[in-house]
Amino acid sequence: MGKGLPSYTDAEFVAAIRRGDDRALAQLYRVHLPMILHLVQQNSGTEDEAKDVYQEGVMVFYEKVRDGSLELSCQIKTYLYAVCRRLWLKRLAEKNRFGGSLTDHEPYLETGAEQDLLDAQERDRRFAMMGDALERIGEPCRSLLEGFYLLDKSMQELTAEFGYTNADNAKNQKYKCLVRLKKLFFTHYQEEESF
Repeated sequence: MGKGLPSYTDAEFVAAIRRGDDRALAQLYRVHLPMILHLVQQNSGTEDEAKDVYQEGVMVFYEKVRDGSLELSCQIKTYLYAVCRRLWLKRLAEKNRFGGSLTDHEPYLETGAEQDLLDAQERDRRFAMMGDALERIGEPCRSLLEGFYLLDKSMQELTAEFGYTNADNAKNQKYKCLVRLKKLFFTHYQEEESF
């Protein structure tokens, strides 16, 4: 693309990130960082906190672009602003330093970013709870499920590894373990929901 940094339109940024072009992602990061630095520093934050929030916001955008689930109905700049603004409001609320200044002078932005961020947070929460349920399920269930689902081992490999008489017995045990895991996960999930 010639000398210096290429300049991308929003559509070109999305296409480049989708094909795994790290230079496009690095440039996107640089282009909109000043906007988020300003947003956070004007609202009780430091430069480091702004960079943390921005990195998280860019990762939400990146993941949505890579998995093809982003329907961008606004500029990337607006989307990132909405995601980072929500992240910063959440951090301020957690620190009990939020005095309403951000919402007083910024209109609510309907960008789809708010829902994407909530979805990403909910997915992370569920993964964490599933990990917790796996920790509590005990052996051999934990190793059996991890072997099949995370390490892609075949039923034949698991049969030999766990000393089952045949693959059907291993499959049966895996099913029972899965039922136990779901029970643990959903019990924990419902407790969290009603908290």
